Amino acid sequence: MTTAEREITGPVDLCLPDGRLDPGAVGWSRQPWLRANLRGWGRTKRWEYWCVTTPTHLIALTVSDLDLFSLDAVYFLDFGADAPYEMERTAILAPRRARLPQHIAGMPTPTGGPGPSVVVGPERPVRNQVRIGIHAEAGGTTRLRARCMTPDRRPLEVDLVVAAPAGHETMNVVVPWDDRRFQFTSKQTALPASGTVRVGDETYAFGADSWAVLDHGRGRWPRRITWNWGAASGVCGDHVVGLQFGGKWTEGTGATENALCVDGRLSKIGSELVWDYDLADLRRPWTIRTPDSDQVDVTFTPFHNRHAETDARVIANRTDQSFGHYSGRIRTDDGQVVQVDGLLGWAEEVAMVW
Repeated sequence: MTTAEREITGPVDLCLPDGRLDPGAVGWSRQPWLRANLRGWGRTKRWEYWCVTTPTHLIALTVSDLDLFSLDAVYFLDFGADAPYEMERTAILAPRRARLPQHIAGMPTPTGGPGPSVVVGPERPVRNQVRIGIHAEAGGTTRLRARCMTPDRRPLEVDLVVAAPAGHETMNVVVPWDDRRFQFTSKQTALPASGTVRVGDETYAFGADSWAVLDHGRGRWPRRITWNWGAASGVCGDHVVGLQFGGKWTEGTGATENALCVDGRLSKIGSELVWDYDLADLRRPWTIRTPDSDQVDVTFTPFHNRHAETDARVIANRTDQSFGHYSGRIRTDDGQVVQVDGLLGWAEEVAMVW
């Protein structure tokens, strides 16, 4: 079923003065026009998630304020070596330590000004601590910096710059469960990135074939939720392609977070996608397609799965985030068919109690 979602073309507040969802915010936009003026405590979730990929390694940074606690994380995967190296460091802190802003940290605002910077963690982190900085810089770029100690006691340092190409369009949507439970998400794919990640004495370069994806979230969530998310960025033939796919969590809301970004132009997908995968065997390929058209028909072939589980009363989590390559075909709003061949990205299923 295809939904008829309203396109928003100017600034709008997420909430009414009493904290309920403003009906005027429901819709999608090509730029992150929305101001997340959230009120209340207990069910509010705020986060910035960046993942920057190359053909051989990737880094992901998470800064979040989940009301009950704050969570910051650094994840690194070197999958190009004969013996892949995976590292994750997560710091769980007291509530409201992150203090995330209403607008996207570090990214230019739609009105042209820089988004606010965010820094969390000690200058010289030890053990399970992390330091993450998301900074607005001149020229509309975002600087991503991070420090932590790996489990094998090596220092890890991140210094990356993400560009915001002029006119580049992104997937921004408000998903309404009701007027007290709702989410604004900005999913930004195919953003050029450059810089380095150092792990001990080894330096990993992020060069011309490096791409960043942002997941910016602000909302008030149900206690229990399950979602699918898939994303990928890179060059396919003569085109720069970004894939943004979601599932499960938007069902029944009249909204989706599905979109294609080809050469900086967004094609919004109004239908829930059909996901076919086997959680019991995540080595098998996934398929993702549109049910009522040929707009998306891709196969995702994983090469590595990041599995995490938490059960700590207040929060329970099961994450299966598989990294791999997308192949198949997509079609833009103007009818252009693009062949996708080995586009690096991920597909995941996450179940949360929070």
